[in-house]
Amino acid sequence: MARVKSGLVTKRRHKKILKRAKGYFGSKHRLYKTAKEQLMHSGAYAYRDRRQNKRNFRKLWITRINAECRNNNISYSKFINGLNKAGIVINRKMLSELAINDPKTFSELVKQANDALNGKVKKTTVKKEETKKEVKKEKVDYSKMTVAELKKVAKEKNIENYSKMKKDELLKALK
Repeated sequence: MARVKSGLVTKRRHKKILKRAKGYFGSKHRLYKTAKEQLMHSGAYAYRDRRQNKRNFRKLWITRINAECRNNNISYSKFINGLNKAGIVINRKMLSELAINDPKTFSELVKQANDALNGKVKKTTVKKEETKKEVKKEKVDYSKMTVAELKKVAKEKNIENYSKMKKDELLKALK
């Protein structure tokens, strides 16, 4: 049996690794073995740091919000608790932007949070069931629905023998 040499394949693999290692210091961009090792480490660091980046930004936002809260004579934790009690849903990124760029609006949010903490404002929550009922009350165009969707609606409305009906029969029964 003839001997198979893999020089071309090996060279391509080495070139690919060295191309990705361009810009590394010392032998890490010249020698295949060290370049491959460094690329493995770099990949692990990149994966880890993509997650750490999210944590770092959240810390930064909280620090900015806390600084503006202190200017408005409230602690960060009381402010967030007050927003939750007032039913105001806004993320920390937007709160930090408001704290930096629009202090007047931020101070209004602080007032609302204080009112909620003192019990002046009741939390207004809308249950999912209520919103579903409101959506169902609206007129629905059944002609655009598929047979499977029509059968689901018929089942919800307790229409008898809906499983045996055809589309036109379902449309008549639903109207």
